Amino acid sequence: MSVEPTPRRVRVEFGGQTIADSKRVILFRWSRGTPTYYFPRADVRADFLIPTSSTAEDPLKGVAHFSDVVVGNRTAEQGAFTYADPVPEWPGRPDYVAFAWEKMDRWLEETEEVIKHPRDPYHRVDVAQSDRHVRVVVGGQTIADTTRPKLLFETQMPTRYYIPQDDIRMDLLEPVPDLKTSCPYKGEASYWKVKGAVQEIAWAYLAPLPECPKIAGLISFYNERVDEVHVDDEPEPKPLPRWHSMRARL
Repeated sequence: MSVEPTPRRVRVEFGGQTIADSKRVILFRWSRGTPTYYFPRADVRADFLIPTSSTAEDPLKGVAHFSDVVVGNRTAEQGAFTYADPVPEWPGRPDYVAFAWEKMDRWLEETEEVIKHPRDPYHRVDVAQSDRHVRVVVGGQTIADTTRPKLLFETQMPTRYYIPQDDIRMDLLEPVPDLKTSCPYKGEASYWKVKGAVQEIAWAYLAPLPECPKIAGLISFYNERVDEVHVDDEPEPKPLPRWHSMRARL
């Protein structure tokens, strides 16, 4: 597990109110679950938090103390938690507050909404065009056959083969309209199943998150090669150029 600061401004909304807004968030990462944001207490609206007697013990972090998040006539029971007496191995701080992601209305990184959970800066998703021959068989019948798949490589996940619909027997499949899932890296997934079957066997991201195209035509500057860069009227520290740190190790 690891805890590290993130340079992103993160906000949490519930009941029409911003209950947390911070540029000093820390990100907790561990191998057995999704990342979690922890906010300094000073950046959390304490007037919306009602402490409860509920606790839960975590073998990694100690005892969690829960608070209800109450805004007007809306309540998110046990929507916030902190570790007042963390175990020595837990590198977090007792003066930080976390929120139950699914119980909040909206999460923002800068001004963009984030779905499902925080994005892990060490998590990669790469897609490569391939000429591999991929064939999918269900019930003894070939329902997909292609030599033009796109291979999706995702950290700690199996390789997935994305196939053009023209190379799939779509007449054998039917959509599952009431099933949608979300991924913070790829977007919202839609699902299909074999006609007459119960369990879904395939999915697609019909409108995936367009991360890279968002910066098309925009210009960025090297902080270390200009005099100053200011963010929110505060000067950004100059990062150590990569080649300097590489030379220092020689």
